[in-house]
Amino acid sequence: MSDYGNDNRDREELYSVRVRAGKRTYFFDVKETRGKDLYMTITESKRNFDNSGNVNYSKHKLFLYREDFEKFEDGFIDATDKIKELMASGEYRDPIAERKAHDEANPPAEVDKDDVNADKEASSEDEVNFDDL
Repeated sequence: MSDYGNDNRDREELYSVRVRAGKRTYFFDVKETRGKDLYMTITESKRNFDNSGNVNYSKHKLFLYREDFEKFEDGFIDATDKIKELMASGEYRDPIAERKAHDEANPPAEVDKDDVNADKEASSEDEVNFDDL
């Protein structure tokens, strides 16, 4: 079957990495063009809920071609270095530190070990006990 007529969105990934980050998931997919050149798509997928509580996802995709990798990397590193510098000034919020402080102030409730054991005993009858084999 010929690739003629297929656009880049239909190309199979040669490599893919998924990065979960809260409500967002980022996908870094390496693909090839018909001419055997490599490129990367970076996709942001964000989970949203409508008024009825139904889940939907909004996606944004960036195509990054191999000849632009170095300039993209330089720009990305420059921008992240600037963010680190600005964060060190103390003038900006730090949501990571805020989340950590919140989690430390509100630890998860302790689980009653008797409840956990009761749940294990009430589990499926199909459960295999490997000690019996």
